[in-house]
Amino acid sequence: MVQSLGANDEALKSIEGAFPQMSLHVRGNELSLTGPAADVVQADRLVNEIRVLARSGTRVSPQVLEQLIIMLREQSADRPAEVLTQNILSTRGRTIRPKTLNQKNYVDAIDRNTVVFGIGPAGTGKTYLAMAKAVQALQQKEVNRIILTRPAVEAGERLGFLPGTLSDKIDPYLRPLYDALHDMMDPESIPRLMAAGTIEVAPLAYMRGRTLNDAFIILDEAQNTTPEQMKMFLTRLGFGSKMVVTGDVTQVDLPGNTVSGLRVVQQILEGVDDVAFPQLSAADVVRHRLVSDIVTAYGTWDEENRRARQEAAAPRSGRDRRSVPRDGRELR
Repeated sequence: MVQSLGANDEALKSIEGAFPQMSLHVRGNELSLTGPAADVVQADRLVNEIRVLARSGTRVSPQVLEQLIIMLREQSADRPAEVLTQNILSTRGRTIRPKTLNQKNYVDAIDRNTVVFGIGPAGTGKTYLAMAKAVQALQQKEVNRIILTRPAVEAGERLGFLPGTLSDKIDPYLRPLYDALHDMMDPESIPRLMAAGTIEVAPLAYMRGRTLNDAFIILDEAQNTTPEQMKMFLTRLGFGSKMVVTGDVTQVDLPGNTVSGLRVVQQILEGVDDVAFPQLSAADVVRHRLVSDIVTAYGTWDEENRRARQEAAAPRSGRDRRSVPRDGRELR
């Protein structure tokens, strides 16, 4: 009961907040629910899911509860507790698993397909979960190596001349991939694996002319590829390999009016067998709660601006148009 309701009844308070018309009473090891029938049924399901999580050793935090409530209200065919206890990788005393239904769908798509495009806003776990699946595949000997790549495009700043070797120059672009790798593997083993070529981290330009066999290949920040670069990357696929492409089409850092390869690839490959496009949204953000609110606010702002531009570009109605007679004089 303590594990289910949380320290200081943390979970109980979250349930009360989710069902304001319902009253909850705890006495000993018994929890009673009173209120509208529909709320009681849903809250009863929620409590049962919480018990399953508690038995599996999962901490029932407010964030976990929030995801449970969202999944129950969406009436998904998947049991929320099963989604939140699906282990991908256990390493260094921690377990990596999906935290939302869309994240589970993303992970399942990687299992079922050879090429997967994980598209969604920042903080939805696109790269992190792909890295976890890559390490899992390497540990289970499904692939012989992991190849991590991303385009070397500045995010709005000009970094200028960077001193050092070639590796030193490209490291700032690839640092997020290194960070995820260090979370999932013994840091002392990573230099050895990289020296042996088992793990390779390189900018996208270095992929040209290669055929990548028996590898798990991840292209991160794919919104910063051009259509030509995207085609070049996808055609590197060799036998026994799997590709995961991640990106956020709302954060394109390409110069000028350059078209993002990630924006057009879905139109080109939609319907192609063994290619999947799982989508993640602001509801799947697993960073600070404010990140989800920020993503949603920016999405609303972008949509309003898009509508305003469309209205400005649309022809004026007949009443607003100025009529010009044959002699060229303007009539108002």
